[in-house]
Amino acid sequence: MLSITHRVRTATDFSHTVRSGTRSGCRNLVLYAVGTGAGRPSRFGFIVSKSVGNAVTRNLVKRRLREAAASALVKRPVGVDVVVRALPSAASAGWPELSSDFERCLASSVKRFSKDGGRKGDGR
Repeated sequence: MLSITHRVRTATDFSHTVRSGTRSGCRNLVLYAVGTGAGRPSRFGFIVSKSVGNAVTRNLVKRRLREAAASALVKRPVGVDVVVRALPSAASAGWPELSSDFERCLASSVKRFSKDGGRKGDGR
């Protein structure tokens, strides 16, 4: 479970990350990431709509994504806000596939906004 300091919670933060962040897509998810600076902890938010499946399936997908985010915190504990949108195909994806998609998309997004020199998303 992610602590409160590592969760994107407000609608404003979700909107800022989705609109200002870099976007990276895989088969099972779309990940948006924005740099926040070295002084702030990394935070993660999840969007799992009804198109993914019933409540049981959506909660399973969210739990798996939270676990992937918790393991990503070990590598990137500060400096990034991430919003993950699960696609309908995530319902049938297993843990290894979902975890690898998450890691690949996160690495791609972080690399992209790092090339910008961290400028993208800092204008809050």
